Formats: sequence, C-alpha cells, structure tokens
Amino acid sequence: MNICAVILAAGLGTRMKSKYSKVLFDVAGEPMISHVIRAARKIGPSKIIAVVGHSKELVVECVKKSHADYSGFEFVTQSEQKGTGHAVMQAREALAASGGGVTFVLCGDTPLLTPELFQNLLAAHTGGDFAATVLTTTVADPKGYGRIVRGASGGVKAIVEERDADAETKRIAEINTGVYAFSTEKLIDALSMLDNDNDQHEYYLTDTVKIFNSLGLSVAACHEVDSSLMMGINNRFELSAANRIMRSHINKRHMIAGVTIVDPDSTYIDACVEIENDVTIYPGTYLHGGTKIATGAKIGPMTYVVDSIVAENAKIFHSVVENSEIGRDASVGPYSHLRPQTKLCDRVNIGNYVEVKKSLIGEGSKANHLTYIGDAEIGTGCNIGAGTITCNYDGVNKHKTVIGSGAFIGSNTSLVAPVEIGEGALVAAGSVVNKSVPAGALAIARSPLCIKEGYVKKRTVKKAEKNNTTTGA
Repeated sequence: MNICAVILAAGLGTRMKSKYSKVLFDVAGEPMISHVIRAARKIGPSKIIAVVGHSKELVVECVKKSHADYSGFEFVTQSEQKGTGHAVMQAREALAASGGGVTFVLCGDTPLLTPELFQNLLAAHTGGDFAATVLTTTVADPKGYGRIVRGASGGVKAIVEERDADAETKRIAEINTGVYAFSTEKLIDALSMLDNDNDQHEYYLTDTVKIFNSLGLSVAACHEVDSSLMMGINNRFELSAANRIMRSHINKRHMIAGVTIVDPDSTYIDACVEIENDVTIYPGTYLHGGTKIATGAKIGPMTYVVDSIVAENAKIFHSVVENSEIGRDASVGPYSHLRPQTKLCDRVNIGNYVEVKKSLIGEGSKANHLTYIGDAEIGTGCNIGAGTITCNYDGVNKHKTVIGSGAFIGSNTSLVAPVEIGEGALVAAGSVVNKSVPAGALAIARSPLCIKEGYVKKRTVKKAEKNNTTTGA
C-alpha cells in the first residue's frame, strides 16, 4: 500500500509571541515537527510533504537536518494562510503524482503523536471502504474544539466548529484532533470542491467530511482514549505541558527497559538519548542530544551530559560533559567540565574542578583536582598534579601538549605549549616548562629557595622606626 503524509507547518503561531514558526520549538530536545515526522515514518510513507510558509527556510533546514537519512521529503509553500484546506491544496500536485493509496494529514505542532496512533488510524481506515477516517478523542471540556457529529451507523456525519455549533452540538465531548487518513484520490477530488464561503473566508479541511457525505461516501472515526497525545501547541504554557508529558513518557520507557531513575520528576532525558539497562540516573540529571549511556554507568546527581558517549560502568557526578567520550570504569567529578572533543580512555579519573578540552587522556591516567588540560594528548598511567595548566593559547594560535605514558607532573606546573613530556619523565612541582623533556628525565624549572635568617625581626624593627618617624613629623 502506498502511503503519503502531508504535514501542515506553514503557520506562524502568533500566540507563541515569537518571530519563528512554532513547529521549530523544542519538545524534549527535538523540534515539534521532527517528532511528528519521526512518528509518521514508522508507518512507512513513500513521501512526506511538508507545507511550509513562515520561517520557510528554517523549517526546511530543520527537517532535512533532523531526518537526513530520509529521501522522501517534498516541500510546498503556502504563501498566504487561508485555512487548513488551502494548506493541503498546496500539496495536491505532489499527491497526484504519488500513485494513489492513503494520505495522512497531520499538524506540525502535535509532537506527542505516536506511531501506535498512526497504526491504529491506518488499520481503522483500511478496515472498510472509507473516503476518510478522522482521529478523535473525548475531553472533559470540549470548548473551542470541532465536535464530531456521528450518523446513525456510527460514521462521521459532520465536524462542527465551536462558533457554528448549536447548544446540543456543544454538549458533544468527542472532538476532532486534526489528524486524518484519506483515500488519496478522493482527497484530491474533494479539495477541488472546497470553498471559502464562511465568516473567515478560509478553506477548511473539515468541510471534506460534508463533501464526502453529500456524495454518499463513508467517513469513519478512530477514537483514542488518551487525549493528551493529541495535544496541539499554541502557546508557551502548552509547550511546557507537552515537554512534561513527553519527558514522563521517555522516563517511563527507559525505566521499563531496565534503567533506574531515582527521581523521574527531576530527571530530563531527550527523545534521542540511548540508555542501556542497569544504568542508574540520580536526581538533577540532564541527558541531551545524541547521548549514549552504556550498561552499569552511574550518572548524577546534578549532571549535564550532551551529545556524548559514556561506556560501561563509568561514573559522572556533579559535572558537565559536552561532545565527549568517556571510557569504561572512568570517573568524572565532582565539579568537572569536559568540553567538546575530549576523550577519556578506560579507568581515567577526572576529579574536582578539572576542565578538559579537545584532549585525549590515556588509560588509567588521572587529574584529580584543580587542573586545566586543553589541546593535549596524554598517555597511559600518567599523574597530573593539582594546579597543573597546559598553556595552550599564545593569544593568536592554539598549541598542543604531549605527555608520554607513565609521566608524573607535579602540582602547580605550567606546561607552555607546544611542548612534549617524554615517557616516564618527572616534572617537579611548581615548574614552568617551555622546552620538551626527554623520557625518564627530571625537569625542574623554578627559582632556587633562598632563606634569610633573622629577616622578619629586622623588617619589624625597620617598620617600627618608620612609624616613629612619621608620627614625629
């Protein structure tokens, strides 16, 4: 069966109070429209047609970037927003060339829709000879929604908008969610019959239901119980509500799959994050982007990880990790910062107040406290003492520091790059090293200790004499 999906994404969303299209706003780390596309792709569409308008270039770029592995996108422009029917009209030519089958019409601002909903809708639509099938739900307060008016046989007779509903119709609690499955050929025919003879002078997609009924064609309803999944986002309060619902679903999915989340209410995991079983996540943890966490790892509390890979049994707590790789049994924290392009090999220890940037740290090496490592390559089994700094920037260019395996860097050492410390070398505490150190050598670069006996007493006498002279004057 050939399936197409039309996603309506042309509106500005004025109630968001933004210059950007609302479909670009993030829910659980991913733009709303990307969530809709991801769910729709599960039903195997040969073509996804996005109807764009406001922020057109940004929306197109967002879709292509988020789904670079999908080649079936087409983009059509709705220059003037004249209703949902008018939006779908812009896709008519693309639909006509699709070869028939079933067309889903979806809204780009409904990020909580799931593949299961679409599969249920497809099953309902193909279960009979229907021109269209409407996804519906029931809500306690249907005010503002289009009501589903059913005929004697249970089919959809009409969708009546709030402003057009009489008192009896307004009492109907079953509403239109704005999600449809159409026979592609019948949808194309109905689009040519739509008119804008209404107060808003717009073309409404819901009028296709009336058209189908007038032609003696059947329209079905697929009713879903969980109305929260059909939630559309119109303002930033609703955006926060959608984020809360989405994150709750994400956390539940991971916990059922064997992940321990100590406090789900204070744990924020993006939709694309991958977590294996037997991982423990403590309160105040944020996992973003394409982060991947391997089994046995412990993350948090109060930890931020974005676009990073964390291997088996690694531990990160009270720290920030960005675009980095952390090896097996490694430990990061507390109060560490791994900046982009950092790679920690197995059993590396990065301790409190250590910052690492664009560096490779070999297996078993450690920097336990108060250290900056930038643009460096550190071998295995190295000790980086407290207060060590790789001086990688000369004000114009960045330079590299190389430390060989087994080297010992004493506390409060400055390594002025470019510089290389050989394997097994020892750099004495307090040194400023601006020349390479051979393997196995001892490097000491500091002023010799000078002790002046009785200096404090002499200084005290001089200070007292100065004070007496000043007072006398």
